[in-house]
Formats: sequence, structure tokens, C-alpha cells
Amino acid sequence: MLQITLDEPGRFSATTAAPEPHPAPGEALVRVHRIGVCGTDLHAFAGKQPFFSYPRVLGHELGVEVIDPGTESHDLKAGDRCSVEPYLNCGRCIACRRGKPNCCTELKVLGVHVDGGMRPLLTLPARKLHHSAKLDYEQLALVETLGIGAHAVERAEAKKADYILVIGAGPIGLSVIQFAAVTGATLAVMDLSEPRLAFCRQLGVKHTVAAGPDAAAQLKAVGNGDLPTIVIDATGNPKSMAGTFDLAAHGGRIVLVGLFQGDLTFNDPNFHRRELTVCASRNALPGTFRDIIALVEAGKVDTRPWTTHRFKLGDTPTVFPKDIAGNPAVLKAMIEV
Repeated sequence: MLQITLDEPGRFSATTAAPEPHPAPGEALVRVHRIGVCGTDLHAFAGKQPFFSYPRVLGHELGVEVIDPGTESHDLKAGDRCSVEPYLNCGRCIACRRGKPNCCTELKVLGVHVDGGMRPLLTLPARKLHHSAKLDYEQLALVETLGIGAHAVERAEAKKADYILVIGAGPIGLSVIQFAAVTGATLAVMDLSEPRLAFCRQLGVKHTVAAGPDAAAQLKAVGNGDLPTIVIDATGNPKSMAGTFDLAAHGGRIVLVGLFQGDLTFNDPNFHRRELTVCASRNALPGTFRDIIALVEAGKVDTRPWTTHRFKLGDTPTVFPKDIAGNPAVLKAMIEV
């Protein structure tokens, strides 16, 4: 049984996985079937991921099969297909006590702070497994990505009367778009890539904007002279994130989903003049996973067109550097275990 480890920036290795782990009390043993490649994985490969150390077994977007539900089954049984909520929180800190386990003070994310799913078997808290009798493993692996977008829209407190701009049409941006559209608000998407904007139009996005010096003018044209009341940046690019302060309407709200290693600066008079509200959005909440699974089961959210690249887990050391990292044609890559 193979395990793939990111030993250092730019280098994966394949080794024999450890013997079958045994679940501790409260844990379940699962077999990994699908792994989504996330921006976090790409940043870690490039050596640019905050809160990260090497070596690390990547993989937190997981579609898994329950092998042993353990002593506290949480209504799980062997053979169940599940999405994994990869945020391992303490349950005791102020964030957890206030219903925000997604930003627990001791949070450990699978594949980031602790070893993740690029291996055939692993044990997880049973409460972090979300079952579906209808979805396949690939759909389940993408629930976590959708959760990031859903939580960003939750943080935006978006309403039908809003005008929402989503910056960045990669996988996280696409997940934001899905849930921004559900609000019924006017929606525009901005990106540097025309193929990605074209893909958004195929998904039903009416207004797409090419990022550039005239972006504000384009946005005002969409908004009948007004700038967006909500700007959600899903790029993780510091220049783009700083630019949101010039694209939000007076009294508007900015939600920053992506992150980078460094400081974000902005012009304070511009910030105050507009009385902007700025929010970070981190991970997703447990209830959001269950809501998303229900939406995908009902056919209201469809992620199947997203996956542009697939490869086998054992091919990761060669395929990831050659075909995935730095490839603008990759929208979503999926690893088959």
C-alpha cells in the first residue's frame, strides 16, 4: 500500500504506507478513494503555504469509505461513503465554545498541520465523517471545496439586494460563485484568465469582468453606476486582495478567502471614507457540510464539470510537478487511490 509524502517544496516521494491503523475511541477507520488537489496543496508544493511544515502527507479533500465505524459510530456503518470534514478542533477554546470550530485556536487541518489522505487508510474522528447514500467518491471529495465557498458567502451576509463581485475563478472562486448565485444577488466574476471567465459563463454567470486597470469602470457598468456592495477575493494574491478596497462600494463588505505569507496593506483614508467592513473567511462549519451534501444530492449544485485532470496516487511524484503545478489549464485535479 502506497503513501505519498511531500518531503520538501517541489519534491514528492512514494513509500510503503504504515501498517493498518487501529481506530482509537471515537475514531473510525476509512479507506481513501478520491483526493481533490487544492490550492493549499499547490502552495505547499511551491513552498508558499502558511502554517505548514515538511515532510507532510497532503490530502484534505477526501471521498472515503468507512471500513470500521469504531466504538462511537455516529450512525455510520462499514461501507458508507463519506465526505471528510478535515478540521480537527479542540472543542474547548473560545472559538469552539462560541460555535466556530473552523477557527479553533488549536486547529489542525488534515494534510496541512497533520498528515492527510495521500495514503490508502487512515483513522479520523467519526464525527468528522458526513455520509451520503447517493453521491460518488468524487462528488464527496469536492464537498470540502464547496464548504469554503459557502462559508465565505455566509461571512458576507449576502442578500438578494446585494451586488456581489467574486475575484478569482479557480476552484475556490467557483465554490463561492455557486453559493453567491443562490442568494439571487447580482453577480459578477473577475479573473485574468479569459478561458476561466468563459467557463463561468457556461455555468450561467451573466457578468464577467477581465481584471485590469478599467475593472472599476466595467463593474460600474454592471451595477448601473454603482460598485459591488460585496467583494469576495478568492485569489490569495496580495495585489488582488489589496485592490478590493478600491472595488467595494461605500458601506460595502470585503471577504478575503485566500491567504498568503505576508502583510496586507491598504490606504486608511480610503478605507474609512467608504466605511468598509473587512472579514476573513476560514474553512467551513460542520452544518455546512451536511447542507452541501443535501444540495448536491438534490441536483442544485453540480461540481462534475470542474474536474479537468485525473491521475493515480502512485503517479503523483511525476505527474504533479509536470502536469499540475503551475499549469493554468488545471481547474480541478482529482487523484484516484
